[in-house]
Amino acid sequence: MRIVTAVAIGLVCCGAEAAPSCAGDVEIAKAPIIRVEKNAALILKDGRAATLEGIRLPYGETDRAPQAIMSRAFAELRALAVGNMLDLYAVWPKEDRYDRVRSQIFDRDGNWLQIELLRRGLARVEIAPDRGECSAELYTAESEARKARAGLWALPAYALRTPETVGATIGTFQIVVGRVRAANIKDGRVYLDFGADWRTDFTVTIAPDDKKTFRRMRVDPLNYQGRLIRVRGIVQSYNGPEMEIGSPKQIELLE
Repeated sequence: MRIVTAVAIGLVCCGAEAAPSCAGDVEIAKAPIIRVEKNAALILKDGRAATLEGIRLPYGETDRAPQAIMSRAFAELRALAVGNMLDLYAVWPKEDRYDRVRSQIFDRDGNWLQIELLRRGLARVEIAPDRGECSAELYTAESEARKARAGLWALPAYALRTPETVGATIGTFQIVVGRVRAANIKDGRVYLDFGADWRTDFTVTIAPDDKKTFRRMRVDPLNYQGRLIRVRGIVQSYNGPEMEIGSPKQIELLE
């Protein structure tokens, strides 16, 4: 399995025809956006709300984000969205627990808002376990920005972590690069260990229910053993730093 591929992200024309097939179908067309909330939700004129599926803007509490980059990210999101007529695309499940439409969002000129923010270094990819559409396109745009040290990628707070350094970032969203030393299953849960001592070293876990997603995508998580990967999520503390993931699309193979 290889998550990162060379992807042509250019959009050809305007409106609905510009969206790539991975974005799904139009859920709301020509949606007028009146404001952006502090949680990055877009509020439509009719009161409905939409979220930018697949990306994460800088936040203070769970990112330890500097105020300057947070302010810039939200200012540019407002410039892209507020007062514009946007096309919202979605695949199932289309709404979150707050009835917000989980969208891939395009303006009338064919600009893809998620890609725009990623390319400017104002967001990171955050793939949800139950929604993995357009992951290749999103990862590619993020990689371009990271190589260019654009936006947040120039800041130490957003440096890629290693299994040895991630322990200092408990409670935050991080991207970790490392080689899986051992892959095992215990009581139905998968453990990907990155060090010699699982009691203290960084571990990625996959819950028993989430293993169904891996089987559906024909990915055996035990095959990650020995592989160099990039994985992202909230870092927790349990026998050392730990990160739980729920889909193969949250893992990038680097070899």
